[in-house]
Amino acid sequence: MAKIIVVTSGKGGVGKTTSAAAIATGLALRGNKTVVIDFDVGLRNLDLIMGCERRVVYDLVNVIQGEAGLNQALIRDKRTENLHILPASQTRDKDALTMEGVERVLESLSEEYDYIVCDSPAGIERGAQLAMYYADEAIVVTNPEVSSVRDSDRILGLLASKTRRAEQNMEPVRERLLITRYDPNRVDTGDMLNLEDIQEILAIKLVGLIPESEAVLRASNQGVPVTHDQQSDAGQAYADTVARLMGEEVPLRFHQAHKRGFLSRVFGGGRR
Repeated sequence: MAKIIVVTSGKGGVGKTTSAAAIATGLALRGNKTVVIDFDVGLRNLDLIMGCERRVVYDLVNVIQGEAGLNQALIRDKRTENLHILPASQTRDKDALTMEGVERVLESLSEEYDYIVCDSPAGIERGAQLAMYYADEAIVVTNPEVSSVRDSDRILGLLASKTRRAEQNMEPVRERLLITRYDPNRVDTGDMLNLEDIQEILAIKLVGLIPESEAVLRASNQGVPVTHDQQSDAGQAYADTVARLMGEEVPLRFHQAHKRGFLSRVFGGGRR
């Protein structure tokens, strides 16, 4: 049976879809048969991040409504063996998703895959609740700012009360925190919440910290998950995150400001 992981956030624009793509890619690169599903019906950005937007013929809604088979809608990733994408619809609304339909799709995929990564819409509306309902684990994505952390706290409330595991008194959804766009220099000047403050507010285990990095924007524009860029700090941070998800003990990196030497201050030099 596959492990179902929902990547979710209370606030939009925190890097949730980028993270879902990067984590799914990282799992597949480590030999796990993985599928990543876009639940953001009406918007659909996962296919752009994965670089397969021109190959979309059928989508999740088509499968749920019996207009296409699951194998017709799944898109095989060209760069990563063992990785498939199930895109969302751009032309339907979120009411096209049904609880029964989502369950059927997940049950079918569970027979064939090791990991199912669900890219949830931001917020608490129907699409987000369906994306998290069947989850075994949840990765809650937040930025180091007050509004993002507060909205993430609300998502934790839903995970504790509005999932199948909660309703059936099963073991709770395993909640993990992923902090994105972290800039230690801005933390030091008080412009961002620090790591300890975020962890104290949300009180869930940290699975990863992704630094603010030009590599993320560059990868998104190229349609290549940043996990493939292992020369970049963000690519390495996502690889660390995947390792922790799989139970490995990996030291936290990129959370402390680097002191720049004299020559670096004079001649500059950005981060990859």
